[in-house]
Amino acid sequence: MRRVCIIPARGGSKRIPRKNIKPFFGQPMIAYSIRAAIETDLFDHVIVSTDDAEIAGVARSFGAETPFVRPSELSNDQAGTGAVMIHAANWLTEQGERPDALCCVYATAPFLTAERLIEGWQALQGKRFAFSVTSYAFPIQRALYRTPDGGVAMFQPEHLSTRSQDLVEAYHDAAQFYWSWTEATLAGESVFSPDAAPVILPRTEVVDIDTPEDWAVAEQLYAATRHKS
Repeated sequence: MRRVCIIPARGGSKRIPRKNIKPFFGQPMIAYSIRAAIETDLFDHVIVSTDDAEIAGVARSFGAETPFVRPSELSNDQAGTGAVMIHAANWLTEQGERPDALCCVYATAPFLTAERLIEGWQALQGKRFAFSVTSYAFPIQRALYRTPDGGVAMFQPEHLSTRSQDLVEAYHDAAQFYWSWTEATLAGESVFSPDAAPVILPRTEVVDIDTPEDWAVAEQLYAATRHKS
């Protein structure tokens, strides 16, 4: 069975410039994702999909492949991950290497491990997708919003007095990896569906790095849980 890992890593990050190759505890951020994928021994190819020559060079230096340049129309702020994965799957098919399964791994996932990716592959069996999630730290049924007059109100006021243990636990996308059967990706099916298996991560393994504040939180968490001085 042919399995391919695709790591999207465009060069145009604005909120954290060059974040995919910005140093994180002595290594480019993308190196953590590449290493985790390679260490699984699951993949025929670990491919970085990028439009950026510098990112491509860094990726190759850590063992990934960069066999194509991502088209400019898939490298702007509006391009979604799904379209990037479809492009990669179609390119592989054109080369006569259509995979049976794909795994999208984000380039900014320093807490990702080979063990979690293997767990995701195992969870995919019998499903169309499998991806990483983590629990919310507080019951979402008691979430608040700002009212027009500057006050606050509950989204679900009927749960004001409901005990936490009686509320359904909620999860959110951990933004690390997404396994799928290639046919499901090419069909444009949604990963957020009953056909997806969740791989539940503890919150100590999850930081979605989009802003400088996120980066600082990731550094603090990594130093506390992973980094050896």
